[in-house]
Amino acid sequence: MKTNYFLRSAAALALAALLAACANPALRQAEELSRANQMPQAYAVLGEALKQAPQDHALRAAQLRLQNQLVSRLLIQIEGLRAGGRWEEMGEAMQQLRELDPKHPRLAWFEAELKRGPRQELKLQAARAALREGKLERAEALGREILVESPQHVGARLLLSQAAQARPLEAQSTEMGPAFQKPVTLEFRDAPLRQVFEALARSSNINFVFDKDVRADARVTIFLRNVSLDEAMRVLLSTQALDRKMLNDSSVLIFPNTAGKQREHQELITRTLYLTNADVKQVQAMVRTIAKVRDIHIDERLNLMVVRDTPEVMRLVEKLIASVDLPEPEVMLEVEVLEMSTDRADALGLKWPDTVQYGLTGVTGQVELGRRNEFRASIANPAVVATLRGSAGDVNILANPKIRVRNHEKAKVHIGEKLPVFTTTSSINIGVASSVSYLDVGLKLDVEPTIQLDNDVSIKVGLEVSNLISEVLGPSDSKAYRIGTRVTSTTLRLNDGETQVLAGLINDEDRRTATGIPGLSAMPVVGRLFGVTQDNRTKTEIVLLITPRIVRNLALPDAAYTRLASGTDASPGAFSSLLRPKAQVGVGPAGGAGANAAGFSVTPPPAEGAGAGEAVLRFEVTPQVGPGGTVSVTLKNESGAHLRAELEFDPAKFAPTQGGGQPGRVPVELAPRGDKVVILRALPAANGQALNIAVGSISATGAAGENVSVRLEGTGLLTVDAPR
Repeated sequence: MKTNYFLRSAAALALAALLAACANPALRQAEELSRANQMPQAYAVLGEALKQAPQDHALRAAQLRLQNQLVSRLLIQIEGLRAGGRWEEMGEAMQQLRELDPKHPRLAWFEAELKRGPRQELKLQAARAALREGKLERAEALGREILVESPQHVGARLLLSQAAQARPLEAQSTEMGPAFQKPVTLEFRDAPLRQVFEALARSSNINFVFDKDVRADARVTIFLRNVSLDEAMRVLLSTQALDRKMLNDSSVLIFPNTAGKQREHQELITRTLYLTNADVKQVQAMVRTIAKVRDIHIDERLNLMVVRDTPEVMRLVEKLIASVDLPEPEVMLEVEVLEMSTDRADALGLKWPDTVQYGLTGVTGQVELGRRNEFRASIANPAVVATLRGSAGDVNILANPKIRVRNHEKAKVHIGEKLPVFTTTSSINIGVASSVSYLDVGLKLDVEPTIQLDNDVSIKVGLEVSNLISEVLGPSDSKAYRIGTRVTSTTLRLNDGETQVLAGLINDEDRRTATGIPGLSAMPVVGRLFGVTQDNRTKTEIVLLITPRIVRNLALPDAAYTRLASGTDASPGAFSSLLRPKAQVGVGPAGGAGANAAGFSVTPPPAEGAGAGEAVLRFEVTPQVGPGGTVSVTLKNESGAHLRAELEFDPAKFAPTQGGGQPGRVPVELAPRGDKVVILRALPAANGQALNIAVGSISATGAAGENVSVRLEGTGLLTVDAPR
């Protein structure tokens, strides 16, 4: 037998050695390279080995494990490069990911971000320039365009926050151009309404077009001093129940402010808004109540909302959504449940026999009474047994889970087992039927956190610890169980990282049993010589330690999103009719008794740049061109100074139609109040890209030869369409 055992052992060792020798050496080489942090080289080694042995499952499994590790590293690297705006390096990392896993699900999203990123950077630069120049509306519009594509774009969110802080609450959209910001003074008494607009048109070169339903006999009394043309129009229109619509930079349509005319003249836009965190149904109810939108549709599957309304209402809707579309707080709960137990059992004494026999020794069954002279008394052997026994217990940890929970969500932990309980049912037709149910025994922990803004966490805790005591037999041999249970529930509030100890679930049992000669074993002290006394002491205590660690608290939005101007009740999101603090206004009743037209006077603003010591250079480009199209760059000198500048652009993307200057530069010289148009042609390398044309090397000379500071207005951002 021993020989066979040794033979089998030797055969097993030989087989293991043979299998180890048959293992592909590429596995060991790849493992060594991985330990040296040369994972791409290890992956290449496995790939070459698989070409030689495509059916080797060990090689394939090792390659898949290494591929997953490389993909995870690349994903982290690509995310970091995207956040840092390092687009070329991001493209190289994406190529590595494409070679490893051509069908990776995140590749399409990364490719879209790689196309959007440079374009969004140009938009962000233009928006920051507009913010520095005080063009808040332009800056906000560009910022919102970025957020439509990338809702979590940090730069665009910061830009909108800065633009909102730069604008007081009462100020609304400055969609009117610079011509509407010129200061004017109006003094009219019981004058025809159209006469007032005629005076405004003559003084500001603004065109006014009237709807056919504007009353021709409407009269107005108004006194305004040192207000902008935009503010004057708002006051005038609001007091005459009129509204306006911009036709272009210098033309305005005036129409009655009625529901029918609003539907007829107001331009509506449709915006698709994707929500990241908020519930789309709750946001729908809020938008309908606060903004009173006209048309709204939601898709719960994509968590998106489609809204159709005026641009003013749409701006209000976007800000409302930005104030509620925030990630929910989360907390990590570190829980430790301990069972502190002390078990002590002592048994001491002499165990005497509990039966005495009188009869024939070694004979079983019936015996004859005639042999009673042979009867002997006997007891079981050994006659006396000394018992000396003791035992003790120790601490036992029941569970130490870490649970990550969202705010106001319940989390449950159950560690234990399910005991089957059989139930039998008898009936006349079916007979006896049995069913089984399960009873949970062990540790049950329920927690529900509420994360406060001050980084405190309120936690509802429910703890139940149960254990099996014994089995109980029921009818028809069915089984039931006696279960011992200790339950507690409480609510506590802890700081982030604070540990709370909940203790006191104590079970204390003290039992004493004595077995021996009746009467004698119950005597004090000497009773242990006539019996065995057992002392059992069992004490258990459940201790719960809980520590909350906030993973993410509620990131409160900027004040610009929590305190919004919302127009009027009739026109949510409409422009405010409030004036600047220094403006003076007086509006009299139209058509009052004894009121006579007293004439009017309009104070036109001084020419821009006159007496201000600053020249203004206005800069405009064609915003969108087709492949190979031409870009018109318009430069206007709106001052009395002589201007010199250079257009700067990428020579690989644009070429001037007329020669001159260095590559990528076109010199420009503008006489006082003069303008010039430069034509550039888009080259094939510009197709499908968002590009920027800049103005540099700007200088200005006054009439006396002095140097004059120059303020540049406008943006050179444009898009070249991709060929179809």
